[in-house]
Amino acid sequence: MPVTEIRIAGFGGQGVILAAIVIGKAACIYEDGYSTMTQSFGPEARGGACSAQVILSDNPVLYPYVTRPDILVVMSQEAYTLFSPQIKDNGILIIEEDLVRISALPAGVRVYSIPATRIAEDLGKKMVLNIAMVGFFGAVSGVLDPEALRKAVAASVPEAYRDLNLKAFNRGFDYGTKELSEVIVKQDLPKQDLRVAVAALET
Repeated sequence: MPVTEIRIAGFGGQGVILAAIVIGKAACIYEDGYSTMTQSFGPEARGGACSAQVILSDNPVLYPYVTRPDILVVMSQEAYTLFSPQIKDNGILIIEEDLVRISALPAGVRVYSIPATRIAEDLGKKMVLNIAMVGFFGAVSGVLDPEALRKAVAASVPEAYRDLNLKAFNRGFDYGTKELSEVIVKQDLPKQDLRVAVAALET
């Protein structure tokens, strides 16, 4: 995989760090790539600002800090306000659509939105919204194999909650696949280009 810089951000209690761990684990354990993950918190714990930086690569990562993310995943308005100016031109922005309102963005940024909190609540546990976001990320970005992400989810959560988290992942992934399918219809792209259809979305 090419070097891909990812930032995931929200507030404490949303599972930001676990989402980053799953993505990094999928790359370095289940796809034989390399990844690094760093994290930061605000002065509060639950409810305070929280972000994680993940770098994926085919080669060892020498500098573990994101400078300008290729992919930005945000789950709070504060995170969007703070980090959206850093996203690369033609990057991907993934938002929790009920918690984030977008405004000016760098040129060519493609935006994908998912009601991850509602999906998690529909499954009975709001805490799995992060895994729904990971599934959605997997579908719309195409940077990792979905099965690698599923294996990483299963390996990263308590056994008692494994099935629930996998359901959340699948719901998020299906939501993203549907969104990409709509892009294909709008752009009249061939079905086989599903994994790269993200490059065709203009916002």
